[in-house]
Amino acid sequence: MSAVPQPAETGGLSRADVLQKVREHLSTELEIPLDQISESTRMREDLDADSLDLYELVMELEDTYGISVSEEEAAGIETVAQAVDFVADRLGAAA
Repeated sequence: MSAVPQPAETGGLSRADVLQKVREHLSTELEIPLDQISESTRMREDLDADSLDLYELVMELEDTYGISVSEEEAAGIETVAQAVDFVADRLGAAA
């Protein structure tokens, strides 16, 4: 058998589901209204997220979706869309 992500969230998961989860996490952690967070939102510039905020987002993604994110990969995630695409690619989420 090949290794497949185990969390239940992967069954029927869509990119929109991942986007919603990322937006909700950022809204809660950074105390920013959900409607101010879109796919084009930049983590540092638009949300004023620091390295700890970004670390917490990566940990949330790893825990929620059962994926692994290296430091190099995390450093390349600058926008909400990049975070969503990263997770969706790892999970093979439907568009």
